[in-house]
Amino acid sequence: MKKLLVTGCNGQLGKAINKQYENTEYELVNTDVSELDITNVDAVVTMMKEVKPYAIINCAAHTGVDACETEQENAYRINAIGPRNLSIAATAVGAKMVHISTDYVFEGNAAKPYVEFDAVNPQGMYGRTKLAGENFVQAFAKDYFIIRTAWLYGDGKNFVKTMLRLAETNDKVRVVGDQFGTPTSAAELAKMIAYLVPSENYGLFHGTCEGACNWADFAKEIFKLAGKSTQVEAITTAEYKTAAVRPAYSVLENYMLKLTTDFTFASWEEALKEYMETL
Repeated sequence: MKKLLVTGCNGQLGKAINKQYENTEYELVNTDVSELDITNVDAVVTMMKEVKPYAIINCAAHTGVDACETEQENAYRINAIGPRNLSIAATAVGAKMVHISTDYVFEGNAAKPYVEFDAVNPQGMYGRTKLAGENFVQAFAKDYFIIRTAWLYGDGKNFVKTMLRLAETNDKVRVVGDQFGTPTSAAELAKMIAYLVPSENYGLFHGTCEGACNWADFAKEIFKLAGKSTQVEAITTAEYKTAAVRPAYSVLENYMLKLTTDFTFASWEEALKEYMETL
């Protein structure tokens, strides 16, 4: 039985991957920070030599976009050094490396969806550290899949659950309406990972649900599907102050998937409906 070592197994994507691989030919070796410190290269290499995984799926990340601004060293350790260490270990044991990245590697002011060939220019520490992680994977892993995703939600703390919680006590919520992206279900992303892992179609991919919206429209769709009468007031980014710069437009086009595979994501609306039926 082939082993898949998953880091960040308790996160939204880690949980979705576990669900995706239930009753398959793969055995999952789940790790989180208590089982494996990905920032320690010796610990990583030692574990990989013991487990001898077929593939490493790195879901571990410092995803607190604002916190990354003040916890820069920690962000670099987790988002850059961690993937570097995993890639070194993957090469040492002949494992494939799957690394999850983000739309934040782009400047976020595009007029059309970003493809994998577009120039990167991260505007904050989260994006910079994640880009450094991508670069390390490309430098140290032999067989790798780097997947950039965005606006992820699944089993855990996320925008969908925040909106539903706010709807319990508010007739109206204020949500940013001038930032555009693609809400992406962790379950859909896990399907893409499972599709790529057995292949030799290595490289950099974008992996998001199809379509695009702003946060306010996302909230409206959540309330519609939940049968809530809560009103959404669209506000500007300037009215919602955050420590880190948010991309105004960072919609990703799954261009490489479309060029090299027959895999397609569900639309963001379809995936959201499916997710909300599980809540």
